[in-house]
Amino acid sequence: MNRLKEKYTKEIIPNLMKKDNYKTVMEIPKIEKIVINMGVGDATTNSKLLEAAVRDLELITGAKPVITKAKKSIAGFKIREGNPIGCKVTLRGDAMYTFLEKLIRIILPRVRDFRGVSPKAFDGRGNYSLGLTEQLIFPEIVYDDVVKVRGMDIVIVTTANTDEEALHLLTEIGIPFRK
Repeated sequence: MNRLKEKYTKEIIPNLMKKDNYKTVMEIPKIEKIVINMGVGDATTNSKLLEAAVRDLELITGAKPVITKAKKSIAGFKIREGNPIGCKVTLRGDAMYTFLEKLIRIILPRVRDFRGVSPKAFDGRGNYSLGLTEQLIFPEIVYDDVVKVRGMDIVIVTTANTDEEALHLLTEIGIPFRK
């Protein structure tokens, strides 16, 4: 069993039961999934960039990425509907907890001038979004193999009904929020 999952079941659930006055264990918010998205807008001119992004995302998560396509044409960006413009991975279960633990313990402390993540990046429904500016902070990525430095979006989807519930949950899990 994963250490973070074990901590959730043994420590976080009882803490949240006391702190937020939940009546049953089923009311307690939990993390449903983590979606990691990497946009590759310049893949319209060079398809090798998309292949490199897929390879990097696969190394980072250990799961096979899905290529995302444009939903509509945008002439200003030279994008046509159906063009591949990025890739994403959805993590659930043990892989999700493993990635989250790696994110908290290894990745975020490696970010330059890190003072904590913003507590304002909730969407109103209890989901948290986090943006990273480069994939080089992941230990799996070899600097010499990087074709282009790209950022990524990490969305943590929870079962919480409000942003406050989600903030309590993610703080208990150990995500370092800015004071």
